[in-house]
Amino acid sequence: MTKPPIFSVSIAVSVLFAVIFKFISVLPAHALGSGSTVAVSYGSGTVCAIVAEESTQRIACQDLRGTIRFVEPNVSFSSIAAGNNVLCGLRSGGFSLLCWDDIRNSNFTPKRLYNNETVLLENLSVGDDQICATVIGTGDVRCWRGDNVTHQPPVATFSSISSGFGFSCGILLGGNRIQCWGSNPVAGRIQSEFGNMTMATIVAGGSHVCGLNSTGYLVCKGNNESGQLNIPSSSAMEFDGLALSANATCAIRRWNQSVICWGADTILVGRERTEEVHFESIVSGSNFTCGLTTANLSIICWGSWTTNGSISGTGLLLPKILPGPCVQSSCNCGVYPDSETLCSGSGTICKPCLNQSWISPSPPSADPVAPSPSISSPPPPSNELTRGLLAFAIIGSVGAFAGLCTVGYCLWTGVCFGKKKVHNSVQPTIGRAGSNGGNPSSSNSPPSRSSTIRRQGSRVLTMRRQRSGTSSTKHADKAEEFSLAELAAATNNFSKENKIGAGSFGIVYKGKLPDGREVAIKRGETGSKTKKFQEKETAFDSELAFLSRLHHKHLVRLVGYCEEHEERLLVYEYMKNGALYDHLHDRNNVEKSNSVLNSWKIRIKIALDAARGIEYLHNYAVPPIIHRDIKSSNILLDVTWTARVSDFGLSLMGPEFDRECRPMKAAGTVGYIDPEYYGLNVLTAKSDVYGLGVVLLELLTGKRAIFKGSDESGTPVSVVDFAVPPIMAGDLEKILDTRVGTPGISEAEAVELVAYTAMHCVNLEGKDRPTISDIVANLERALALCDDSHGSISSGTISVISE
Repeated sequence: MTKPPIFSVSIAVSVLFAVIFKFISVLPAHALGSGSTVAVSYGSGTVCAIVAEESTQRIACQDLRGTIRFVEPNVSFSSIAAGNNVLCGLRSGGFSLLCWDDIRNSNFTPKRLYNNETVLLENLSVGDDQICATVIGTGDVRCWRGDNVTHQPPVATFSSISSGFGFSCGILLGGNRIQCWGSNPVAGRIQSEFGNMTMATIVAGGSHVCGLNSTGYLVCKGNNESGQLNIPSSSAMEFDGLALSANATCAIRRWNQSVICWGADTILVGRERTEEVHFESIVSGSNFTCGLTTANLSIICWGSWTTNGSISGTGLLLPKILPGPCVQSSCNCGVYPDSETLCSGSGTICKPCLNQSWISPSPPSADPVAPSPSISSPPPPSNELTRGLLAFAIIGSVGAFAGLCTVGYCLWTGVCFGKKKVHNSVQPTIGRAGSNGGNPSSSNSPPSRSSTIRRQGSRVLTMRRQRSGTSSTKHADKAEEFSLAELAAATNNFSKENKIGAGSFGIVYKGKLPDGREVAIKRGETGSKTKKFQEKETAFDSELAFLSRLHHKHLVRLVGYCEEHEERLLVYEYMKNGALYDHLHDRNNVEKSNSVLNSWKIRIKIALDAARGIEYLHNYAVPPIIHRDIKSSNILLDVTWTARVSDFGLSLMGPEFDRECRPMKAAGTVGYIDPEYYGLNVLTAKSDVYGLGVVLLELLTGKRAIFKGSDESGTPVSVVDFAVPPIMAGDLEKILDTRVGTPGISEAEAVELVAYTAMHCVNLEGKDRPTISDIVANLERALALCDDSHGSISSGTISVISE
């Protein structure tokens, strides 16, 4: 009977440390290139920072010559980081990562970094040739550039990360141990030296790493050629903020926020002023360090700015700098003084959550003395910690005993392991940062992703056509039944003047019912061949079956049907503004004023409407539905320019889209059909995603899915082949529809996001395409950006791809 208490003690210890780390947060700690509001590009001798007291939290930089420049684009950033000659910034909200590759060039332009997922990012970290960040909500690491093999992050989740020369390290979620990766051999050594030590924070320098452990004790590991590991012995418990350069370590004292440095290049304004200057944060480059002063939020730098000599207390001429990111959410530990003014009304700055047990009540009594590089074990836990462990041990013992009783009861009664197996297929909960991310803000969106949708407990295992049987019997209670004479009268006997289009199995006519309702009537093509009749009947049955039970703002609404002899007709709500195809490709639409659709915001909204309709089919219809013919002519616009997906004659339904489905033959429209489906006869929900991707490219370029090339031969060109290469090359402006005009500052980010989303959608393999929920989330973000130049969105996701 002694094992359960021992087991419960281990649980209690784990829980205790989880609680400790949940509430531990210290002053900003910055590595050689970790995210902050200040960044140092050591290769170019440039300091950049996020400017305060402006409506847009933009970036300003000052170089060796004292030249001050504001970085384009003029949008809001939450954090920045720099490496050898690169600057990277996270847009406010973490949904966009931009990098400038040569900040010595006065005309440098940003380049967005992408990953093949839909995620929000935080914990930006830049080393000499690698860029990393973590995913908000999961802690997964994403890295760009550097050696693709050695810089590949481990399959693990991290609470924070930091980068040095050729390596990165992070604190693992749960265990709080250190794990490192990269091309620099010091990575493995540092990880080994930290061992199983539990850490609260870490930062990386050139080839060393320092951090605070669970008791607030400073620990440094790695190379020590310049004494950068020689922590002052009497000071190991008094630090919060850290900044590591290649050969030096600097730290902010808790008791007065002054800075102390050890190792090389540690000159700071003179010894007598070290205690007088107080800092909000500090950040290092390869050979010099800069700090953001508390007094006036200006920047002071020290160390070897260039190879020509040292600098001592050089004050920069940059404007007032933000001491922390401006956020839209509430603050857990209070608001930074005057943060509303600093953020110019577009958010607040949160105070760091300090662990009170780490704070020294008074300054040390004597000057620090440098000890040996190796660090002794941390001080023993306090009495409070011991009592806490004992309390958790007691509670854990009771919990373990209760757990054993429960297991015993299950084994005895057989309740837990009965023979009857019940299976419920449940719609998964979709989180903000998951691959199915996105949280539609519109009240017209599908049900909340935080809820679950219970699907039918028993379903067929293969995709099948929905056959309606005798439609007049099966659907009479869900749709009106009309006579052929009624519909002929409504369309002036199906006159050519009333013809408005064609669907998957017939011609579409505009009609007016006796009660005044305007409708669109699809009439199956007449013909005597048996095969033609069977195809018409199948398409009719399929569409009638689907639309009789589907009701969503972004799906066309079925009014009724008619079955008489060989005649098959469907009656829909009339869409006054016609098909998207006609607006995009109307030869008369040559000027911006000629169409409502000649606006980026309207085009993005239409794309979002259509994506929401498809999302309903894929995620919320029971069973789910694959449309199979997503194209711009099947996206109709009502009187309010709301887009709706139409024409379900080719649609199929089935239980699970993670299974490959092989219908009898591929169906769809040339230019929109999924190459994987067409070539391999493999149908999944990602086939609809491909079609939607082509529609997005149509919206961006104004080109048809297949159009004549500009060469003399007029060779047909796919809009995919036309648009994707320039998007990948960063030359999006070359392919944008000139009728809409150049996107404004707030629209450029939105249009770019739509372009990269489209590029993902048309990947050759379905596994490389985003889910429809990813697309909806991206388009929601893009639409919000059209009205939000600050980019201060509190939720949602962004799709990103490999560079």
